[in-house]
Amino acid sequence: MTSGTRLLLIGPPGAGKGTQASRLASAFGVPAISTGDIFRANVANQTPLGQKVKAIMDAGEYVPDDITNAIVAQRLREPDALAGFLLDGYPRTPEQVAELDRVLSAEHEALDAVVQLDADTDEVVARLVKRAAEQGRADDTDEVIRHRLSVYEQQTAPLIQHFAQRDLLVKVDGLGAVDEVTQRILAALAAFGVVASR
Repeated sequence: MTSGTRLLLIGPPGAGKGTQASRLASAFGVPAISTGDIFRANVANQTPLGQKVKAIMDAGEYVPDDITNAIVAQRLREPDALAGFLLDGYPRTPEQVAELDRVLSAEHEALDAVVQLDADTDEVVARLVKRAAEQGRADDTDEVIRHRLSVYEQQTAPLIQHFAQRDLLVKVDGLGAVDEVTQRILAALAAFGVVASR
């Protein structure tokens, strides 16, 4: 791997991570890598992986660490990710953090920053219910959304403390107009010493 920007985007489902990930990836000239997108593409194409994870996703559960770790490690070895990346939706558990650290340290690399998007729970549920109706997402019912938020709080929120202790966390309000949130993130990262290339 060569030197480049390596970012994580963390926050509850519906906080706008996908939208901001593509904008930030463009600003930093790195690929946005979303585990959710990878899984959904496999489900849509009915691959063996897709068949395995469909039932898990439909129940609102997270795909097991071993499957997710293998997919991310493989994606990070692709040419476009060698000079930096933005990860959206990974890592979600302490085990995934440890695996990402292992993969990066093997290449003498490390994360530059972890952007935490904050968002109110009721606002997030309203966003996701609306998105489900617009996109026909079977996995986004009100009950499943609230379960996913509960799983996020249990499994992922503790990672925020972990990244804060490593002085990697950049906290940003994820609510508001898309452009405003993007500018907020870029300003927060610049103040942290991570400056966009474009």
